[in-house]
Amino acid sequence: MLPMFFWAFVIGGIICVIGQLMFDVAKLTPAHTLTTLVVVGAILDGFGLYEPFADFAGAGATIPITSFGNALVHGAMQEAEKHGIIGVLTGMFEVTSSGISAAIIFGFIGALIFKPKG
Repeated sequence: MLPMFFWAFVIGGIICVIGQLMFDVAKLTPAHTLTTLVVVGAILDGFGLYEPFADFAGAGATIPITSFGNALVHGAMQEAEKHGIIGVLTGMFEVTSSGISAAIIFGFIGALIFKPKG
């Protein structure tokens, strides 16, 4: 069990370091960094590489934002096999709807409880 925690920590840390380097060295905005990491996760899943990566890294690969791109493409590809082109659109939202809904709801609750700036 300890190796599983170790690799999750290392891989998650590497993803975070890559994001931080995109901020500091490449001078990318948070929106560009976020979008880039989501697209990288989507591309890796499109080539079938994200699932083995997530199996190895565990939470180190499933918690960072790269897994959102993975989930979008994975859901779209699964539903496209069943329902054709319309499945591409519905599959993305079917798989990610709970995460998006939770982000909106908890963001709203956080805005009610705390003083948002901006």
